[in-house]
Amino acid sequence: MASAFLNSHSLILRSDSLKTPQQPKLHFSSFTIKASSSSSSASSASNSGANVSLTGNNIEPVPSKHRRPADENIRDEARRHNTTHSHRFSAKYVPFNADPSSDESYSLDEIIYRSQSGGLLDVQHDMNTLKNYDGKYWRNLFDSRVGKTTWPYGSGVWSKKEWVLPEIDGDDIVSAFEGNSNLFWAERFGKQFLGMSDLWVKHCGNSHTGSFKDLGMTVLVSQVNRLRKMHKPVVGVGCASTGDTSAALSAYCAAAGIPSIVFLPANRISLAQLVQPIANGAFVLSIDTDFDGCMQLIREVTAELPIYLANSLNSLRLEGQKTAAIEILQQFDWQVPDWVIVPGGNLGNIYAFYKGFHMCKELGLVDRIPRLVCAQAANANPLYLNYKSGWGEFKAVKANTTFASAIQIGDPVSIDRAVYALKNSNGIVEEATEEELMDAMAQADSTGMFICPHTGVALTALIKLVKSGVIAPTDRTVVVSTAHGLKFTQAKIDYHSNEIKDMTCRFANPPVQVNADFGSVMDVLKKYLLSKNPKC
Repeated sequence: MASAFLNSHSLILRSDSLKTPQQPKLHFSSFTIKASSSSSSASSASNSGANVSLTGNNIEPVPSKHRRPADENIRDEARRHNTTHSHRFSAKYVPFNADPSSDESYSLDEIIYRSQSGGLLDVQHDMNTLKNYDGKYWRNLFDSRVGKTTWPYGSGVWSKKEWVLPEIDGDDIVSAFEGNSNLFWAERFGKQFLGMSDLWVKHCGNSHTGSFKDLGMTVLVSQVNRLRKMHKPVVGVGCASTGDTSAALSAYCAAAGIPSIVFLPANRISLAQLVQPIANGAFVLSIDTDFDGCMQLIREVTAELPIYLANSLNSLRLEGQKTAAIEILQQFDWQVPDWVIVPGGNLGNIYAFYKGFHMCKELGLVDRIPRLVCAQAANANPLYLNYKSGWGEFKAVKANTTFASAIQIGDPVSIDRAVYALKNSNGIVEEATEEELMDAMAQADSTGMFICPHTGVALTALIKLVKSGVIAPTDRTVVVSTAHGLKFTQAKIDYHSNEIKDMTCRFANPPVQVNADFGSVMDVLKKYLLSKNPKC
């Protein structure tokens, strides 16, 4: 079938009644360590069976938190406690990078994708109101929500709701508790291949549909859910995709019961990526063109039919994607890394990371932002060519086939956003050939990761920048892994089978064919062990 398609509540800080936050309690199992001091009887706590609070050298009982009623779900519980309203804050669409004197703006409840001049839009938050609360308040608020099942704050995106989509009601949010992805210390890879001790990989692919696109799609589909309840003319949601966008869109639409329509370039994405929208019930069109052709078609279609456009031309998605940057700062206990390296295709994500870091700086959570690197495949490298020309006139390219198929884009929608982000972060653009990205992927996998080819592009950029001395071995560096390696198993199979034309596959690790007898097995094992332990 796939082939046929290819061819055809411990602490809740309520934002509706915001007050100066108290020092949060730190919870460890059934013990609660409190900042204040008081006295109580240890014997009464043990006799009552209640949780206990260690206060200095004393122990006092802490009432157990009761479970919600059996007939109440977490959305009902949030509604009863009124914890999901943040209407004190607001956001709106404005032209991207507009002149400060411009008064053009639109409600987020309007269905609009471009400004009057035809340029990109951006979501602008009411920063003056957000600044009524200092950086410590926001750090405490965001930290208090991590690891909870309180709706909707168990999501890494919606735990920053006031900074994402502040006016949406919790009942309209469509979430799979995405985000909160692993920040992996790449100890062996950094030490063995680069001499680095502070290298980290942000595994955004460890998410609901296996890519970072979930972070943006929960926001977009939630807003569509709100619009449909308002009886706006939205029959379904559509996107052009190189794989990951369609997977995220179809999953979130399926969860909300909203029709999804997907335009895919025929024979240009992996079967693992194709099967996701099919399984989630999307209406999939396999079109004989590349991504740029699909993008042009979906823009024309959404201009004529009541289908909401879900591509990153729509700035709502970037509001969710920016939370990965905030999450990185949280995971470093609000310390700022020196470098963050992001693979780039349609180029919305590099701007999203910049926006997340910049908001944290502007609102006092941190005092600086990291330098950003955008990494492109050499076969689809219009941003790299623009960077090397000194940011001259941008020229789209015809994207050639790359194993990093999700960034095989020659005419990126968010080029202006990416250039803005890189200029304002003293950023760099680097590229990776097919052999370089596949070798980097294999090297990373050999140290315990299982990454996608796009992460191989980012790691190649890192390797080049370390070798050239731009990134120091002591710099704290984060490489953003955008998708799960399980989506790209065929590329890995081809590499380790030495079946890729004109590629050496230096780190291939094919299985060894052995006769089914003890002597043959022993001979092969002795040879292998000797190669690993030559002193034995």
